[in-house]
Amino acid sequence: MQIASKIVIVTLAVLLVLVVGGVCLQIFLSRRNSRWPGLVLPLLTFVSALLPVVNIVDTGSVSGNVLAVLAVILAGNIPTLVLLAIYWAAREKLRTRIQMEKMGKMDIGEL
Repeated sequence: MQIASKIVIVTLAVLLVLVVGGVCLQIFLSRRNSRWPGLVLPLLTFVSALLPVVNIVDTGSVSGNVLAVLAVILAGNIPTLVLLAIYWAAREKLRTRIQMEKMGKMDIGEL
């Protein structure tokens, strides 16, 4: 019993490190001057969220199948939405900083 609980604790610790590392990587990529690096992780999570749709078993009714597909897609895209929110927040801060720098240059008369 103790071995199983230690495995669970180690697994949760590794998962936490991966999630924190992914969020930090997303923030780093979103702050780049080019907007494309910040969209890599959301694109990967979106594609990986579409893969479980292949494993859905036929329920016998069209509405049941559609609901199952929608539920899988919505639940699978929660990480995508979180990463996109981080991307938009970081890009907004970048846009604000660029605008402030432009206003500062205009005040000095460099433009």
